[in-house]
Amino acid sequence: MSRKASLSGFHEWLPAERLVELHVQDTLRRVFELHGFANIETRAVETLGTLLRKGEIDKEVYAVSRLQGEAPEKAEDPNRLALHFDLTVPFARYVTENAGHLAFPFRRYQIQKVWRGERPQEGRAREFTQADIDVVGEGTLPFRYDVDVALVMAEALSELPIGDFTIRINNRKLAEGFYRGVGLNDTAGVLRCIDKLEKIGEDEVARLLREEIGATDEQAQKALALARIRTEDPSFVDQVRALDVHDELLEEGLSELAEVIGQLHRRMPGRAVADLSIARGLDYYTGTVYETMLDGHEQLGSICSGGRYDSLATKGNRTFPGVGLSIGVTRLVMRMLSQQMAEASRSVPTAVYVALTQDEDWETALDTAALLRSRGVAAEVAVRAEKFGKQIKYADRRGIPYVWFTSINDGVPNHEVKDIRSGEQVAADPQTWVPAAEDLAPTVSAPTSDIN
Repeated sequence: MSRKASLSGFHEWLPAERLVELHVQDTLRRVFELHGFANIETRAVETLGTLLRKGEIDKEVYAVSRLQGEAPEKAEDPNRLALHFDLTVPFARYVTENAGHLAFPFRRYQIQKVWRGERPQEGRAREFTQADIDVVGEGTLPFRYDVDVALVMAEALSELPIGDFTIRINNRKLAEGFYRGVGLNDTAGVLRCIDKLEKIGEDEVARLLREEIGATDEQAQKALALARIRTEDPSFVDQVRALDVHDELLEEGLSELAEVIGQLHRRMPGRAVADLSIARGLDYYTGTVYETMLDGHEQLGSICSGGRYDSLATKGNRTFPGVGLSIGVTRLVMRMLSQQMAEASRSVPTAVYVALTQDEDWETALDTAALLRSRGVAAEVAVRAEKFGKQIKYADRRGIPYVWFTSINDGVPNHEVKDIRSGEQVAADPQTWVPAAEDLAPTVSAPTSDIN
């Protein structure tokens, strides 16, 4: 991870690092599919009009154009193509265009690259991979899906070698109802101020509430008192009610958040908390909102976030409400590698290196490798005969655990396989021999030294 990137913000992993990334993706894919999420892939480009319609920061968008275009494209042209900066907005477009072919509620997952023109630093890149799950309904979407996606994501993250994590959950209805109940009607403005709490602290947020929102000292302190509430179970409800604020939307949000936290507390204890400081800056969230932190790595920021949106996708008089979460795969992998949280058992898929005793035996070596591969054992074949020590050294340098030797006596091949880690060498039949299960393919796990 100390290697200098040739192009800042665009990562190219070494083979062993790439195996860690693939392990993350494969684990997520397996868990998502176990829960019935279907995979889709959307195109890399959208029109600027589509990407920016929800008020995103246009300076972070990479526009694309042909070098030999017929006419220069205007920067503000809504039909100009640009690389997508997340997977949610393209998914909303996908749903509206394909609504007639989808069965609702539609459960989808995507694992794709996205591009964002921001300043590269640890945890932030210009090209990175995200993994999203969403459930989208037509017209309505039952609230229990808010619980469903949180449980799925907690299960998926629990199967990765990343240590402990905490899903911090709030509800926009709860927050907006509370602010409205204390007389702060610019609820979006209050949320934007509260969203800065961890970066600038309570005193500065209070100042922003007074100067930008017009809050009184009492109103600002009420908003901050709400943001201080954090519990691992539904006891936050009593703490909110103790603040003596009343609003119908507040009650609805309290009920929803209590159900989410209650289920997670029962089924995935220690993985989630009700954190009433979580605001999520995007305007399209309308209910439950989630942010996930790696315990002990909070400076990295959220590795998984999302929420409920009731009107992100619309088509005429049809609406497609949804709820979803997004994992920053590249952000997570960067931290896993830099902090040695996971490592691959070897950098290549090859389990067996079929050595050559003499060049004339190459055909026999190819036959041996074919037999091994027919049973799912990855094998590669030497292309010329060399001293055994040199061939073993080559396999060791590549991280290949076994070397296969064949000698021909009176036209009959004799086979032996050597575990170059232990030095043990035994007779073997290429039609039946298999390596130890843990050697069949590279594995990814936390280092035995348990470095944090």
